[in-house]
Amino acid sequence: MDIRLMDLDSPLFNTLQRIMDFTEDAEKNLNAPTRTYVRDAKAMAATPADVKEYPNSYVFVIDMPGLKSGDIKVQVEDDNVLLISGERKREQEKEGVKYLRMERRVGKFMRKFTLPENANTEAISAVCQDGVLTVTVNKLPPPEPKKAKTVEVKIA
Repeated sequence: MDIRLMDLDSPLFNTLQRIMDFTEDAEKNLNAPTRTYVRDAKAMAATPADVKEYPNSYVFVIDMPGLKSGDIKVQVEDDNVLLISGERKREQEKEGVKYLRMERRVGKFMRKFTLPENANTEAISAVCQDGVLTVTVNKLPPPEPKKAKTVEVKIA
């Protein structure tokens, strides 16, 4: 068949166009972020934190009003990533009560912090007081400087 005789409305051309469109759509879907990634990104963006460095420790401060200690997790992943996560649940609705406005944030929250090399991941404490979570990561003592080694020079 001579391709010059085919016009743009031919069934063969339409089929080829649909196949090309399908592969483009499939590529877009493969590169799209997963739902878990989007949820985690939103949770991280909605959880502000202050990070302080003291001579002997690092301190992470996060506002967590209304949460109980069982609602908060503090973990260390991959030996140097501090993960603070949890969930604020919606109150049980009582019969006869309806919300006129609901502004307090509910849902999951999460923050990840890459810890420096001198962070002691075995010495971490977390305290939640008056709605403020304070996580303290102690520093490792600095390594002792190696003493210079003197080598005796022999004359041959």
